[in-house]
Amino acid sequence: MKEEIKMENKTLTVAALQMSSLPLEKAKLDYYLAIAKSKQVDVLVLGEYVTNLFFKEMQKTPIGLVEDQARLQKENLKNLSKVYNITIISPFVWVEKKKFYKLLAVFDRGSFKAFEQSVYMPYPHWDEKSFFSEGLYQKTPGFISVKGFKLALVSGFEAHFDAIWQKVSAKKADVVVLPSASTFESAKRWRELCKTRAFLSSSYLLRVNRVGEFEGQKEGRWVFYGDSFVVNPYGEIDSGLGSSEEIMISELSKKEVLDARKVWGFQKIASTLEKVQQ
Repeated sequence: MKEEIKMENKTLTVAALQMSSLPLEKAKLDYYLAIAKSKQVDVLVLGEYVTNLFFKEMQKTPIGLVEDQARLQKENLKNLSKVYNITIISPFVWVEKKKFYKLLAVFDRGSFKAFEQSVYMPYPHWDEKSFFSEGLYQKTPGFISVKGFKLALVSGFEAHFDAIWQKVSAKKADVVVLPSASTFESAKRWRELCKTRAFLSSSYLLRVNRVGEFEGQKEGRWVFYGDSFVVNPYGEIDSGLGSSEEIMISELSKKEVLDARKVWGFQKIASTLEKVQQ
């Protein structure tokens, strides 16, 4: 009983850092990490294509430059996670033997761990599937534990697929970390999708979208609109950001996760259905 009460009292402080591609120098990230440290943040999350160029820009950049940038940013993030004693989660493009890999990376007190994205956009205007290689790391969703909370790491596009969420539910993740690089007129759709997914999995969902612009000769102007937010286990948005570079700090409660699971019991009912179907 005492152990249950102790578990219910646990909290996790998370930060969503909403920005465009990081410069190679550490000054800007240092600034935000100092703020996070002062607020006792446990986990800081970056959006997609923040530690690297946007992949449409990579297509036109010499691979050696992309590789050098990735290696430098990897060392920067490892060092910063150690200096500030904060777990940093970031999508990360890595180059290995002249091939590009899209990862979800965890920088934890100087260490590096990565999971390889499972599902890629196959569309003509956004063809990640033909650009990225596979087979270097374990696939997403990845799972890590921080302060007694189980975090599921899911890439933005993967949020659309039930198979990903079945794995999240099976592992009983308390928090789903969902970095994205969403653009065009998708803000309302993303809000509804994330609210539904958080509610059905009885978990928090931290969606971190990037900001900034991409303009190509053929593609035109793409605006990454931000709108990062936290959804609670009841499917309600607790807090969110606008469309500019900024940081959001939120405290998540283990008790709220456990209470939502008791009230709705989705996972228990789902396991009963699986047994009946067998």
